Amino acid sequence: MIKEADGDVFEAQASLEQTLTFEKTQAVFAAHGLPLGKQQMQTLGLLRQDGLYTNLALLLSEQCPFTIKAAVFRGTEQSEFQDRKEFRGSLLAQLEACYGYLQLNNELAASFQGLYRQDKRAYPDVAIREALLNCIVHRDYAISASTLISVYADRMEFISLGGLMPGIQKEDILLGVSVCRNKRLAEVFYRLELIEAYGTGLQKIYHAYRDYAKKPQLLLSPHAFKIILPRMVHAEEVKEKPSEYVTPEAAVRKYLQTHATITRKEVERLTSVSMATAIRLLKNMTEQGILLRQGRGKNTEYSLSKK
Repeated sequence: MIKEADGDVFEAQASLEQTLTFEKTQAVFAAHGLPLGKQQMQTLGLLRQDGLYTNLALLLSEQCPFTIKAAVFRGTEQSEFQDRKEFRGSLLAQLEACYGYLQLNNELAASFQGLYRQDKRAYPDVAIREALLNCIVHRDYAISASTLISVYADRMEFISLGGLMPGIQKEDILLGVSVCRNKRLAEVFYRLELIEAYGTGLQKIYHAYRDYAKKPQLLLSPHAFKIILPRMVHAEEVKEKPSEYVTPEAAVRKYLQTHATITRKEVERLTSVSMATAIRLLKNMTEQGILLRQGRGKNTEYSLSKK
């Protein structure tokens, strides 16, 4: 009742943590040719006139206390974990790292129409991107809990805290009506060209599935919402053999249990991912201490770390 009467002003309130750093946010702004000095911070709402950082600044700092938890499950139920990650730091850092992680689990499949090969992702890139952005920009940060993302053999689920804004119904947002809970955060993401000025995210998700029988689902409760993206590629195979799906990282680990080294091309062939995804996968596994890199250029190989 208090929040509805006063307005949800979490962004504008002074942060309880005032020792903040903005390395990632400043790097992203610089990459877009945008300055982020004291004046810009005040204009965007990161810094108050009294010199205190706001909660918006906290969200964009390395000290952000909110996280995204992602998990990959074997099959179609939460019965057996294959992999799990927790993403921390600035919301911009979480966005990039989590998107990369989800793309590692968005394998590429090939089919042939006559003489010509057609490559297709298990999930539309735009659907993953917009679902993730929606969870970050529109969640209620006054609630202290993590955003949850679950990857199953037949779907991805995104669960974000915070129900619909007062006076808005599910039918309204499906029509494109947008009432943003975090207006200042949305403005930052808009300046960085991550989102558009109007609420087109859900419409983009549904449009990405326009040629498929299975459609995304939007489930709502008073304090949370869930976006479900159905898997498009190999739907029949997954239905019959859900337990056979393994993540690209798990496939690399298993391969290196019986082989001394693996190359980037072998990762592409083994996991059916693109070259860019294979590079990202090997980079992430190396940074996490799972793999050891040796050699340079075409002679680069990776082995399983003794740790």
